[in-house]
Amino acid sequence: MSQLRLNPLTGRWVTVATGRVIRPDDFSRDRLAVETGPSRPCPFCPGHEESTPPALESYGKSGEWSLRVVPNRYPAFSGSDPMTVRNLGPVHTQAPASGIHEVFVFTRAHDDGWAELDDRQAGLVMAALGDRFAQHSRVGGIRYTQAVVNYGREAGASLVHPHGQLLGMPFVPGEIAEEEAGFRRFAGSCLLCTMAEAERDSTHRVVLDHDGVLVVCPYWSGAPYEMLVMPESHEGHISRCDQRSLVAVGRAVRDVLARLRDRVGDVAYNLVVHTLPHHHEDQFHWHIHVLPRIHSVGGFEQGTGVPINIVAPEQAAELLAS
Repeated sequence: MSQLRLNPLTGRWVTVATGRVIRPDDFSRDRLAVETGPSRPCPFCPGHEESTPPALESYGKSGEWSLRVVPNRYPAFSGSDPMTVRNLGPVHTQAPASGIHEVFVFTRAHDDGWAELDDRQAGLVMAALGDRFAQHSRVGGIRYTQAVVNYGREAGASLVHPHGQLLGMPFVPGEIAEEEAGFRRFAGSCLLCTMAEAERDSTHRVVLDHDGVLVVCPYWSGAPYEMLVMPESHEGHISRCDQRSLVAVGRAVRDVLARLRDRVGDVAYNLVVHTLPHHHEDQFHWHIHVLPRIHSVGGFEQGTGVPINIVAPEQAAELLAS
């Protein structure tokens, strides 16, 4: 069983999941991601479905899946124990890391990524995520679900075949709590709706504006070619977003990732979905962060939490929008 341990300096929880160290080639750094071969067939490719636990959800026609959701064999969060906090002395605090950890395999093609998906598949990915968030919201004890796609070894990918992860956890992580606080501070209107209006007016940082989805290199970008994907339809919970908006967001993500690949190169990136915690009804607007991993994070950034961005967002947007 994984553990949650509280960092008393920041008030944030840390997950200690030692079981994940047994993932294949977990500490390899000689490739962008762990490759497969004849002796180790890809568990996510068609025909190898028995290599994963039985699917929780499978999308497709005529018995041929287009997208599968399966339990993660090496979960960071698992079990249904209540989040009972224990104090082990004056400064050591822990709790069980109960929850859900799933993998969504979003294409049958081993060598394609989100940037190569066709319209139908790109839309299906987001529609399926909306379904899974709704399912997680009905599970007792799950307070927040994080969806991530790690592309490339530098971004944390351990297998080449395109996939993402869904992690349902028994607490609201600090990053989301801080974003919620940001929306509350911006009293009177929605922070992201106001930001979208300002970015459309200036145009300097707009990468894509199509079909009700705006993608910008945000004014406060902390990494080169960082992008923020915002659906025009105002909704705090991705699970309540209408299907048309979800499909449009999936296609917009596909388009901007293809531009990143074509203009900058086949760089590693993290894609993270931010939505309201389950059962919260605060002011919020769900969105997606695209975070390319182009340069290493140094000691200053880690020691202070202050990023140093070597490419101005205006320059990045000009290249990606062209």
